[in-house]
Amino acid sequence: MSDLIDEQDGFVLRLTLNQPDKKNAFSPDMVGALAAAIESAATDDAVRVVVLTGAGDAFSAGGDLSRRSKESAEGATPSPFDRMNRLQTGTHRLARAIDVFDKPLMAAVNGAAAGAGMDLALMCDIRYASRQARFCEAYIRVGLIPGNAGCHFLPRLIGTGRALELLWSGDWLSAEDAERIGLVNRLFDVDQLMPETLAFAHRLAGGPSIQQRLIKRLVRQCERSDLKTSLEYTAAAMAVAQGTADYQEAIAAYREKRAGRFEGK
Repeated sequence: MSDLIDEQDGFVLRLTLNQPDKKNAFSPDMVGALAAAIESAATDDAVRVVVLTGAGDAFSAGGDLSRRSKESAEGATPSPFDRMNRLQTGTHRLARAIDVFDKPLMAAVNGAAAGAGMDLALMCDIRYASRQARFCEAYIRVGLIPGNAGCHFLPRLIGTGRALELLWSGDWLSAEDAERIGLVNRLFDVDQLMPETLAFAHRLAGGPSIQQRLIKRLVRQCERSDLKTSLEYTAAAMAVAQGTADYQEAIAAYREKRAGRFEGK
């Protein structure tokens, strides 16, 4: 059984974490496959939107504690450098791949998202969730710190105070509370989550993809820049956008009072 299922429908690529018996806990093979899939999609013109979800009733339980428990029982004592290298070539490779991925990336959080599983959801641009979803920065429960950029993404989404409360306590957050504080964009009944997620993904995939990618790049740059620098980035991105065939198509569609037909050019 593959750790990761990839399915493409039109310009939308759906990636499903596929270890339902383990609540889609991360394994090295799964993380490597997911990182490779994101890296490939970044340069594939046939992919305009990516949707991440989990098989079964969980999004992802995060790190596979059973594997770590077995290593501990067998007396495995990797050095600090070995531990660092394992992290940097594993889940950190995935975080870096997502960080430079400039196409829309959606998470369909179908159930529990804990630890690295929650961090994976945080890395996505948009999070849709089922009403059965729950979120937990569970690292503190097992004597660890967030190892997959949770300390980077969570404060940016919900603010420092709320982020520290969740990171320090390891408390579970309900889907309703996640939506209330802005962690989740929209909630759906579990049977409507994937249809609604894919409907929006296909809507995005039918839009001007160069402009979408420019917007994502611009938002990320502006988050890290002062106003003067942000305006310079904006002017450069606008010049690129106005030079595309899709811009000309949008103007023609407006003039002719019809829907635009965008080709990502």
